[in-house]
Amino acid sequence: MVKPCWRPCVEDDATEKVDGLLWYKNLGNHAYGEFSMAVIQANSLMEDQSQLESGPLSSTNSGPQGTFVGVYDGHGGTEASKFINHNLFSNFKKIVSEQQDVSEIAIKKAFASTEEGFLSLVRKQWLSKPHMASVGSCCLVGVMCNGLLYIANAGDSRVVLGRAERGTREVTALQLSTEHNANIETVRNELRCLHPNDSQIVVQKHKVWRVKGIIQVSRSIGDAYLKKSEFNRKPLQPKYRLPEPFHKPILNPEPEILVRKLQPGDRFLIFASDGLWEHLGNQEAVDIVQNFPRNGIAKMLVKAALREAAKKREMRYTDLKRIERGVRRHFHDDISVIVVYIDSHLISRSSISDHPLAIKGGSAATISDSETRF
Repeated sequence: MVKPCWRPCVEDDATEKVDGLLWYKNLGNHAYGEFSMAVIQANSLMEDQSQLESGPLSSTNSGPQGTFVGVYDGHGGTEASKFINHNLFSNFKKIVSEQQDVSEIAIKKAFASTEEGFLSLVRKQWLSKPHMASVGSCCLVGVMCNGLLYIANAGDSRVVLGRAERGTREVTALQLSTEHNANIETVRNELRCLHPNDSQIVVQKHKVWRVKGIIQVSRSIGDAYLKKSEFNRKPLQPKYRLPEPFHKPILNPEPEILVRKLQPGDRFLIFASDGLWEHLGNQEAVDIVQNFPRNGIAKMLVKAALREAAKKREMRYTDLKRIERGVRRHFHDDISVIVVYIDSHLISRSSISDHPLAIKGGSAATISDSETRF
């Protein structure tokens, strides 16, 4: 029953596997090294989506080539994360073709185009599927091209670099993404500065800070009800409707972007939804990747997080594994992990001759291609 729902779109060596609610690919090759992926479901419907694309980064084969990584942590439903998984990379390739280069501007335009496309879909289906206005997704992207690493993030997923220290055998963790969660003081301050006349822009409930008392993330794709006042009305569920109208977007879809020149000491990148980082620290995750074989390392990170989740509830890992999806969400979130190894001798290659690769982790789409592709 589970396997058909979890089979990803793969143009690779077909070594992906399913073990109950766990989907994983032990090891594969991308433009600049190897990679490993794993996804564990906790919600009744899988809200995490993820992808790795390696090869052409534009619509023409003569354009730039490299590796694109995406982790999309949905909330309120599955539609936004699936939409991003279907559209963001194709939007990015189209924009790169127009600009003839990979850049921060191209990435921001791809995010904006994906946001516009999803809000258009929400508007189109407003009367038949009003819940779509309350569905959103965090969006974490990494692009490696021409010796540069671009990290773009909107939400609270995270990417951590494992970097070898000169003169030692140590590999230290360096967080490359900026998170947008109201539990972080700088995020609350940013929101207050952007909305100086709204004393309720961030509210603490049960020791958790939330934007408008509803949602923890301050940036996302989707969440139309907190961006467009036209959706702040019936037939949207009352729990999502704000008591007063708003005149500018409350949440922001624009990512924060870091650009870094890839260096010989850069060993690997760990891209993951916040479900992993809820249970593992940055250095803890880096130590696992550094000290164990590459084959199946993403699955090992997921299992390490699950063991910590079980320990927090004073239960055995084997007992946690028996809990069904839906109920499982009380113990841990959906978790997506992509470990991307960086082989420095491949970074300087002037051309990439390997076969293109496209792999998506997570469940199959529930909305049709005609609804998700623009």
